[in-house]
Amino acid sequence: MTRKFALLLASLTLGLSTAACANTPAQLDTEQTRIKVDVVTSGLQHPWGMTFLPDGRMLVTERTGTLRVVDEQGNKSAPLTGLPDILAKNQGGLLDVTIDPMFSENQRIYFSFSEPAKDGDKTSTAVASAILEEDGLTALQVIFSANPKIDTGHHFGSRLVFDRTGALFITLGDRGSQRDGAQQLTSHYGKVVRVLPNGQVPADNPYVNNDAALSDIWSYGHRNVQGAALNPYTGELWTHEHGPQGGDEINITRAGKNYGWPEITYGEEYGGGEIGDTEKAGMEQPLHYWVPSIAPSGMAFYTANAFADWKGNLLVGSLKFRQLVRLTLDKQNKVSHEERIDIGQRVRDVRQGPDGAVYLLTDHPDGQILRLSPSN
Repeated sequence: MTRKFALLLASLTLGLSTAACANTPAQLDTEQTRIKVDVVTSGLQHPWGMTFLPDGRMLVTERTGTLRVVDEQGNKSAPLTGLPDILAKNQGGLLDVTIDPMFSENQRIYFSFSEPAKDGDKTSTAVASAILEEDGLTALQVIFSANPKIDTGHHFGSRLVFDRTGALFITLGDRGSQRDGAQQLTSHYGKVVRVLPNGQVPADNPYVNNDAALSDIWSYGHRNVQGAALNPYTGELWTHEHGPQGGDEINITRAGKNYGWPEITYGEEYGGGEIGDTEKAGMEQPLHYWVPSIAPSGMAFYTANAFADWKGNLLVGSLKFRQLVRLTLDKQNKVSHEERIDIGQRVRDVRQGPDGAVYLLTDHPDGQILRLSPSN
């Protein structure tokens, strides 16, 4: 197979505004519909992840180490108290957030962060759970810590997705300097792991009876997974990951499968030079890939009726090209069409709201939550 080479804020808004920042138009024309863009709120410091609470409010993380609640009018809470120690360095900090499937009963949330070692600057991706109170978090429990820790601020992953059994998928990265570790089952470098809400390992994980592997590993051979969503029709985990220079991938991420990094990739070294091959026996081919890289982050299946023509589509944020990428899927789960929608800002996360609108987080020092809805 021929290798393809890569080609080389607005002021604080407390209420819902019909005018987006200077880089984002208030109306967007797409292939199928015109979109209205509203700024829900501004003034977020590099927001990274968001999730909706049952009452319509949002939990939003800022990579700098702050967790806030944002209501439907865009009002932001003060930073919530009760978070663990977080080392915000380069790509690390407070990352993704989600709520327990039983949240209405237990009020428990889960979030990922770069956890510092007790001494020095070594970190790894960790996940904690806590009970959400009015002003902060209580009953904090760290349920997962990736091993080993390393002194680098790159490639933490990390998205959080509950499966239909109530187990939690945690996506990880190769930490930038540990690419070969993605092929080794004795570390968490370049893995997707699956744990129970209390951090224990599910009995049906693929390596629970393998003494030569970490039992919480679900899949391996990943570079840096910053998008994950459960397919609402099949229940399978879909992920996307950053390639090097080119070769960003979408994968259906199945138990015990090897997704190839760094043995196979459609990308190349920064500045040029091949990395491995594009195919190898025993390693999974991506469902879809991008050359040049779009720098994907955030992903959601669209299932609502507000954008009727988008139902069943996959939505992916692009940091590099400042876009929302809409992918149409056929009956075999193959990508049959791709549309690029220019947002004008780095898109860090993508979520479908309870109102059927599409919500985006923009990755800026003065980051925003944008609400995309059909324009009447």
